[in-house]
Amino acid sequence: MAGVEIEALIRQLSKLPGLGPRSARRIALALIKRREILLDPLVQTLGAAAEAVKICTRCGNYDSQDPCSICDDPRRDPSLICVVEDVADLWALERTALFQGRYHVTGGLLSPLDGIGPSDLKLDRLIARANAPAVREVIMALSATVDGQTTAHYIAERLQDTDTTVSGLAHGMPIGGELDYLDDGTISAALKARRPV
Repeated sequence: MAGVEIEALIRQLSKLPGLGPRSARRIALALIKRREILLDPLVQTLGAAAEAVKICTRCGNYDSQDPCSICDDPRRDPSLICVVEDVADLWALERTALFQGRYHVTGGLLSPLDGIGPSDLKLDRLIARANAPAVREVIMALSATVDGQTTAHYIAERLQDTDTTVSGLAHGMPIGGELDYLDDGTISAALKARRPV
């Protein structure tokens, strides 16, 4: 049987998405066997990331600066805001290199069954950003699930009395699909074929 520290390492690794206890054991063993090459650099990198990574107060992205490098980039189009549920979705869109606007991470979706309402998400901050005179379009890049569509419709209703166009991703987004699991080509097609919500 493994020592207390090794069991603690396995437990922590098994909490990561996509890793169960068996995968965590294999990873822990690989880290320990190759301590100088894998474990020590990983510990240093994790410590540095824990200290340096911040949440952007404008959009909700993770970066080492606040505002993040996307919000702070003068080459980005301030008239476009793309709304995503999670930072993983933002990164998926950035991989396509097609969207040159700004983002807003909601941090979740409206879900009455789970007791998640508008005040539980960062929607008031989004509405305030979207009401700025420079903003002309808000793109809903939320999951094609019931909760994703509920959230998109809520935001669209809140913006209906403004001059802001509200659009959503189309063609290529499968019903029930989540952005982070789609390939770059599918995301590109969906972004190019967006439509009014």
